[in-house]
Amino acid sequence: MGVEKLSLLSTTNLAVLAQANNKCSSRKHVCWRSSTTPFHLQRKPISWSVLCGFMLFGLGLISLLTGHMVSDLEWYSHRRSLYSTMDGSYRAPIDVWKSQYSKYYYGCSVRGRAYAPAVPEWMSNGYLLIGTSGGLNQQRTGITDAVVVARILNATLVVPELDHHSYWKDDSDFIHIFDVDWFISYLAKDVTIVKRVPDKFMRSMEKPPYTMRVPRKSEPDYYLDQVLPILLRRQVVQLTKFDYRLANNLDNELQKLRCRVNFHALRFTKPIQELGQIIVMRMQKMARRFIAVHLRFEPDMLAFSGCYFGGGEKERRELGEIRKRWTTLPDLSPDGERKRGKCPLTPHEVGLMLQALGFSKDTYLYVASGEVYGGEETMQPLRDLFPNIYTKEMLAEEELKPFLPFSSRLAAIDYIVCDESDVFVTNNNGNMAKILAGRRRYMGHKRTIRPNAKKLSTILAGRHQMDWDTFAKKVKSCQRGFMGEPDEMRPGRGEFHEFPSSCVCKRPYVDEELSKEVYRSPKLVAINLTAKAYSSSNGIRRGRT
Repeated sequence: MGVEKLSLLSTTNLAVLAQANNKCSSRKHVCWRSSTTPFHLQRKPISWSVLCGFMLFGLGLISLLTGHMVSDLEWYSHRRSLYSTMDGSYRAPIDVWKSQYSKYYYGCSVRGRAYAPAVPEWMSNGYLLIGTSGGLNQQRTGITDAVVVARILNATLVVPELDHHSYWKDDSDFIHIFDVDWFISYLAKDVTIVKRVPDKFMRSMEKPPYTMRVPRKSEPDYYLDQVLPILLRRQVVQLTKFDYRLANNLDNELQKLRCRVNFHALRFTKPIQELGQIIVMRMQKMARRFIAVHLRFEPDMLAFSGCYFGGGEKERRELGEIRKRWTTLPDLSPDGERKRGKCPLTPHEVGLMLQALGFSKDTYLYVASGEVYGGEETMQPLRDLFPNIYTKEMLAEEELKPFLPFSSRLAAIDYIVCDESDVFVTNNNGNMAKILAGRRRYMGHKRTIRPNAKKLSTILAGRHQMDWDTFAKKVKSCQRGFMGEPDEMRPGRGEFHEFPSSCVCKRPYVDEELSKEVYRSPKLVAINLTAKAYSSSNGIRRGRT
């Protein structure tokens, strides 16, 4: 009976195995084939290459799985390693020339998949004329927002007019400063832009263009409710004094459009670009790396601030006379303004801040400034601290002559040099400081130092009551968060032109030391490639544009 059962089981097993083998054959050798031959008689030697392959695959799989679990912890721990514990808080020396975390971020302003194409001129709701206001960088913000408003209104934008009547009295037009053809073509998928309203259309108009000024920081709904009906009725609308007339917080696609305009479409004309690059190369020829200092210390700027800078009765009298130009300015307390952080640093205070942060005396400085109140006497304390100071006038005296009558073109040259510098430092919180800070964040978080004026004012005022080491330690402490580090930028913080959070993406964190080991070892190369392939196919930890 037992033999019969065994015989029956064996026959059954053979039938099942035969059926399984037939299935495997039909699936192109996906399954293992079985037979009645004893296993120990059919086993063949396994080659070392196959064994190593299995081992590498297993190691790669383990590395991949454990890597995902600790990647966030690694990122967090490396960010914390920037600081060390001192006085109960995290503080440690940082590289004053470059952020070690800048490589993990990049500018991203690509249009989304659902982004609608620009409305053709003949289908648009009318023509939008823009009159900008202020200096070059204030006008730059107006031009940027003008493009966004044109898209909101489905309007055809006419190339904006620059301000010829502000304090700077510069009669340069758009075409003298910006490459107008590049501006039009780069934004062709966003907004239709023309150089002027067609003559035929203008002659057919019964009334001249409707002119209006919108409130500052107006929401998109305001333009749709108040401006669009007029545009549809009159076909041509002119918005005047157009600076900061659009809300700071907008839809992500509109914010990215702001970045495309500001950081890509507004390209300077060839003569300005060429001279700017000549000055940059001359600075780089003298020094491997240099600091650009944007020094706003013109008499009108100081008078407008209402601050006192230590020049005695002469300063109070002179700045007081200039201040009378603005009849609407309130009476301000100089001490109160300084405590609130509203006063620009003097050239000497800028030098003290840089020295305290750790820049050596042989550091090269490029100073971008207009007329410095007090002239060389005001600049001398900065020169004593940093003797290697240069300006565009010193580096390109002959080449600069054609530009001298035009303040906006001179400002554009300074903009290029400041943008190309290794470190950008400012003594103020003006338009150029904000615009360049935002651009440098977008272009890879290049080191940008903004003074924490509110805290620095107290430290600077009391510097004679402490030794240098204590002073330097206090300056370094109060400048935390004002050094252009990536983690300073948070959605909703400050002006979007300064903190373009919607246009900055993170790269995946990579341990560089581990990467070096991986590429040194032939065995680990296979693991690395396996992990890369898996990450690519699954879209792991990728920044999205």
